[in-house]
Amino acid sequence: MAHPDFIIIGAMKCATSTLQTQLAAQQGVFMTTPKEPNFFSDDAVYAHGIDWYQRLFDAAAPGDMTGEASTHYTKLPTYPQTLSRMTDQLNEVKLIYMIRNPVARAVSHYIHDWSQARMGHDPVAAFEQHPDLVDYGRYAMQITPFIEAYGPKRILLTSLEQIKAAPQAELTRIGAFLGLGTPPVWQADLGAQNVSAERVRRLPLQGVLLDNPVAATLRRTLVPKALRRRIRQMRTLKDRPELPDELRLRLQAVFAEDHAALAGQFPDHPALGLCYPFLSR
Repeated sequence: MAHPDFIIIGAMKCATSTLQTQLAAQQGVFMTTPKEPNFFSDDAVYAHGIDWYQRLFDAAAPGDMTGEASTHYTKLPTYPQTLSRMTDQLNEVKLIYMIRNPVARAVSHYIHDWSQARMGHDPVAAFEQHPDLVDYGRYAMQITPFIEAYGPKRILLTSLEQIKAAPQAELTRIGAFLGLGTPPVWQADLGAQNVSAERVRRLPLQGVLLDNPVAATLRRTLVPKALRRRIRQMRTLKDRPELPDELRLRLQAVFAEDHAALAGQFPDHPALGLCYPFLSR
């Protein structure tokens, strides 16, 4: 029966796409397409059935180590059935959990949802109305159920900050955890994936009115390039939003409490210092 040997389970906006791309480039490693099946989390995907999920790994060569990367798996309380579904089907899987500075993660999450027109221009209102901006960065809360279900030896914690500081060393550590027969080699030419340096806000009905071949052709033909560029610039978030001090301090307090719990799960882990610089001030 085809099944993944490992899963990158999140967190969202923590360089999971970069790690997935690096692992997919290694000899003897197979990663699914799509990159994020979200099978165990999303009800509509889970309804396809376990046979559908297993077919995602059919193209793996004999002996390949197989994996997938779905950040929805660590999005409590949004997807509450993820872990029970996973444990029903996967007994021996290894899990990689990526984190980053949780305040920076929350801002990146806000920018992402702003670009998708799911949140407005006011970050204070967004954080009040969308608790997931904070919840997805409460890493101890997200990972503890997996530790309890699979045991700490089957879970590797890593971080965007560790990848940035020493990409080859961290990839080597990840490869050792997975048990790769050939030591992985960091592919610098691949670069960072899914980088959100520029975010352009989607328009209402953009998929229907703009993102189709006919509309794209008409737009290029009838609308002058200078006007198209001006409209795009008006919809672009040029600078990362700065959180007001009151909101930032409130977030830091929440994340400091979660940090204490994470330290209990992963004592002396490098990410505890690298991802929480605001605790050392």
